[in-house]
Amino acid sequence: MKDVAELKSLHAALLEIVRDAGRCVMEVYATDFEVADKSDKSPVTLADKKADDVIVARLKTLTPDIFIVSEESTEAGQRPADGAPFWLVDPLDGTKEFINRNGEFTVNVALIEQGRPVLGVVFAPALGRMFSGIGGVGAWLEDESGSRVISCRVPPAEGLTVVASRSHGDAEALDAFLAGRKVASLRNAGSSLKICLVAAGEADVYPRLGRTMEWDIAAGHAVLVAAGGRLERVDGSPFTYGKPDFANPHFAAWGLAG
Repeated sequence: MKDVAELKSLHAALLEIVRDAGRCVMEVYATDFEVADKSDKSPVTLADKKADDVIVARLKTLTPDIFIVSEESTEAGQRPADGAPFWLVDPLDGTKEFINRNGEFTVNVALIEQGRPVLGVVFAPALGRMFSGIGGVGAWLEDESGSRVISCRVPPAEGLTVVASRSHGDAEALDAFLAGRKVASLRNAGSSLKICLVAAGEADVYPRLGRTMEWDIAAGHAVLVAAGGRLERVDGSPFTYGKPDFANPHFAAWGLAG
């Protein structure tokens, strides 16, 4: 386990790495880019590859002893040693949002230790919002107004603000999950921004009742926990990382509600 001083040093380095990857993403965003399909039929662009190249190369230099699991460059079957720390990288989460040019896409990097995220950075370059968190230390949001500490909120009396996926959704399953809860509003957002909105006290819960992968959510999960929230399976059991196929069960990201 890395101590707080080591995590703070990695956090500072990671902010710069992710910021540089975000610049690569925005360079492609400004062009008439092409869209291809991966083997699982999900879309991929040059931005995914360019950001992945930057992040993976820099992480290898920063921490040559830590295994890197990346959506774009880790080959099937490659995985960290049991119990060893590892990086989880999603160089462009929300590729559909990127293609639709709505700005709600993110660059994500998290450090996993003993099955849980202890450090994470989520950067939405088109929105100019950088979320980050260190477990046991704190969470921050950097935007045009500067850098500030963020934390989850106690839900207001009028009810929960629920955030749901803009591109993936099951309205019937969501209604069933929310049954019996007082809901004030429902807002949609793309990518791992949804978890970060809960961490920043802009929403109270994000239920995800469909398929995701570990790299999709680990960085947001790290920010959420550092901000005082929690992410758990929908049955309330603990959520862990390093599963054999890196696929996630259904989960809910909570602030101070529930």
